[in-house]
Amino acid sequence: MNSNDVVIIGAGAAGATAAFHLAKEGFKVQMVDKSSGFVLKPCAGGMASSVQQFFPFSLDPIVDEIIKEVNFTWRLSDLVIAELPGESPFWIVKREKLDEYISTQALEQGAKLITSFEVKEIYRTKNIWSIRSSDDREIHAKCIVVADGSGSNWAKKFNLGPKNLHYASTTSVRLEGKGFLKKGTSIFDFGLVKYGFAWAFPLEDSVNVGVGSFIGNHSVESEKILKQLLPSLGFDPQEGLKQNSKLRVWNGHSKLHGEGIVVVGDAASLCDPFLAEGLRPSIMSGYEASIHLGNFLKGDSKDLSSYTSSMKKKWGNSMAWGRRISQVFYRFPKVGYQLGIKRPTAPQRIAQILSGKMGYGDIAQRVIKRLLLQNKY
Repeated sequence: MNSNDVVIIGAGAAGATAAFHLAKEGFKVQMVDKSSGFVLKPCAGGMASSVQQFFPFSLDPIVDEIIKEVNFTWRLSDLVIAELPGESPFWIVKREKLDEYISTQALEQGAKLITSFEVKEIYRTKNIWSIRSSDDREIHAKCIVVADGSGSNWAKKFNLGPKNLHYASTTSVRLEGKGFLKKGTSIFDFGLVKYGFAWAFPLEDSVNVGVGSFIGNHSVESEKILKQLLPSLGFDPQEGLKQNSKLRVWNGHSKLHGEGIVVVGDAASLCDPFLAEGLRPSIMSGYEASIHLGNFLKGDSKDLSSYTSSMKKKWGNSMAWGRRISQVFYRFPKVGYQLGIKRPTAPQRIAQILSGKMGYGDIAQRVIKRLLLQNKY
């Protein structure tokens, strides 16, 4: 049997990151993806520049815009401006370019990629995994990385990730041109979206705009909101390529590993439940998975539990606080904006979280107490 060391299901940011590092260490890595190529993804595309630490190659070639200022608004007015730390800005990328770029780096290290491979069946026999496609192609591996995004069925099948999935409802729009958006500036608007927020992120020659609701699995009246939001940014409400999606967000500590299998990225429900940052945890989890899979394959560890423990420490503990903040903030958004955004030190704190310099645990107890006490009166 011609077996791989690792098969990675999904060639997005998380899967490609894992593939790069594993291949770099000399492991035989096979990525499979159901798409025929890297399709346009009009999602927000924002990520902390601190993700550079996970790669030995520069990400500069795929960074469309460097965000140094964040504008917060309440229903498109009541402006609050936050300056991002100069050494840790926020980056905006086109997701399709990011995925392809990291995948290409993985291929240069010796990883393989099969596209148009829709996984139909996964099973394990005598410590070897078999992965079969819908057209009955079959590949084998000692280990599997589940990295096929928020629509993944495999995490649940193998009891990985949270038992109760929590979804954010989002609508993303890719618009040609820059409209009224200033270079190096992103916008977060609260109040227009029930239980969530709207955003606008500039790209080199276009803009990513979106709306999302993050608690209660609440649907978004996206068309109604975009009719207000897009004109304020200098665009016609009918413009742009729109994409509706359900995004898995962090919903409690959970096991991210099994026997010779791990789950990463959106498939692992790692997305930030407050600010919806998904790229940093995707890349982080892909990197962490590669380390712990490598140790396991070399016989330096008996199982993959260290991956779950590491992600809990490096990401989950902060998200536990982020989830509590989101549940209070989005239920009382007007109070949240007054006390959580307009407070003199708040914009800088959020800027530090966006840039990866600070976690929610550093601010959570004070913020939650303040919001709850204010709402009583």
